[in-house]
Amino acid sequence: MADAQQTKHAPAQPAQAAVLGAGAWGTALAVTLANRRAEAPEPQVNEAQVKLWAHESSTVGAINTQHENKEFLPGLPLPKTIVATTALADLADSDIVLMVVPAQFARGVIADIAPLLKPDASLVLCAKGVERDSLKFMSDVASDYIDEKQIAVLSGPSFAADVARGLPTAVTLACTDPERGAYLCEQIGSAGFRPYLSGDVIGAEIGGALKNVLAIACGIVAGKQLGESARAAITARGFVEMQRLGTALGAKPETLSGLSGLGDLILTCSSDTSRNFSLGRALGEGASAAQVLAQRSSVSEGAMSAQAVIALAARHDLDLPICAAVDAVLSGALETDAAIQTLMARPFTAEVD
Repeated sequence: MADAQQTKHAPAQPAQAAVLGAGAWGTALAVTLANRRAEAPEPQVNEAQVKLWAHESSTVGAINTQHENKEFLPGLPLPKTIVATTALADLADSDIVLMVVPAQFARGVIADIAPLLKPDASLVLCAKGVERDSLKFMSDVASDYIDEKQIAVLSGPSFAADVARGLPTAVTLACTDPERGAYLCEQIGSAGFRPYLSGDVIGAEIGGALKNVLAIACGIVAGKQLGESARAAITARGFVEMQRLGTALGAKPETLSGLSGLGDLILTCSSDTSRNFSLGRALGEGASAAQVLAQRSSVSEGAMSAQAVIALAARHDLDLPICAAVDAVLSGALETDAAIQTLMARPFTAEVD
């Protein structure tokens, strides 16, 4: 994996950048882009703007008038150069678009934005998951509408609030075109937000999708008060499941053991800041998935992708017992106690497949 942060100074002419999706993560990325552009020497007003598309008009109003995303990232002041909009056409002049719409809703938005993009604009996929109907990862969905060379994936251990506050964060930026990837790293990266370049798009996406499902399992362990030893075991054996799927789909081992794989897994499986971990904790404490999800304005991607992950595993004849247990709990097929008993009753086997 190459160290993508080669430049020591901000780009002299920042590209026009925009973000699709004004949830917590999309807003945090808009802050990163805005701060990066503010570093440029004597930026023009229009060059410094970062457009942020939101589905909710109330979110747009709060961002543009109060410079705060009160619903998804409350308490954090936003740069005034972030301009929110509900019109996709307002993003048409962008050179770089970061797509942060949740995975199960991404296809419709990508289909709508694709005809509006510049011929060589870059679409950076920042949502993590597997589309349930097609069993496609986000890069495959995007490839149905734009050229593969224009697509990149941004993934890694990154909580939105940390990134929005400028706390040190490192992620993977995967792109099949090395030159475009290096350009995107320069345009997106900063002293506090460090992208590492990779050519392994599918590897970056597998890590991002599976860690959300596995975080639910670790949350259940926490909710059941089964101890830190059990959580560590679930994390480690979950990583084995990530490797199994990655091997079957052609991911590189170093990608899975890097920031977008193991790094993101460690973060997401260890903190209630993770929506997936906190969902699992609630399940472990006795709540139903429907109850918890109905009370949330933000999406827990693991709950949306678990079924697709298991279907993808079945297509490739793979055994992913932890992911399967999570899917069974989410669907109501198993209670949490029964799911735990099922895992613990599995035959003893060698640690290495």
